[in-house]
Amino acid sequence: MPEPRSPHPGRPIVLGSTSRYRRELLARLNLPFEVAAPEVDETPQPGEIPEALARRLALQKARAVAARFPAAAVIGSDQVADLEGQALGKPETHERAVEQLRRMRGCTVVFQTAVAVVCLETGFESLDLAAVRVRFRDLSDPEIESYLRAEQPYDCAGSAKSEGLGIALLERIDNDDPTALVGLPLIRTCRMLRDAGVKLLA
Repeated sequence: MPEPRSPHPGRPIVLGSTSRYRRELLARLNLPFEVAAPEVDETPQPGEIPEALARRLALQKARAVAARFPAAAVIGSDQVADLEGQALGKPETHERAVEQLRRMRGCTVVFQTAVAVVCLETGFESLDLAAVRVRFRDLSDPEIESYLRAEQPYDCAGSAKSEGLGIALLERIDNDDPTALVGLPLIRTCRMLRDAGVKLLA
């Protein structure tokens, strides 16, 4: 029996991200796509709030990759953990991850996840943001250490890897796009791809 075929997207798709989490999420759509590094400076601008930072970087990433793939629908995305207006990025180290989780315990953190789709050939450009409100438990230091040793989420914004053991850190998640917390809001991404001329379903 032949293998089921993926629908042809009609327009090439490029994910402008090196994140394995976003690559795995986009693969759920069962469409062919390429991956390209956006090579964008992610340094926040002076006084830039987390939501604005996420939006700016998502669009910059999509535009940067679209310049190399002008016929493609290029997806750019960025996530910033927002703790009372202060941006928490990827910790990169164990020590910084401990510091982040200690600050977030017992608090509500908004994970600002922006996504943009750009196609230079058609002049299409769209940007949206999914804000995910996450309530952290009042974590003990041993719980933080146990979680970090198990998951090593040093490449995750705010040290939160909810698709793994990180779910045990949380009391509540409020959002309207279930994949947004992992790094790519697929409901919004699908809408933008359709608007850009990509055929998602055969």
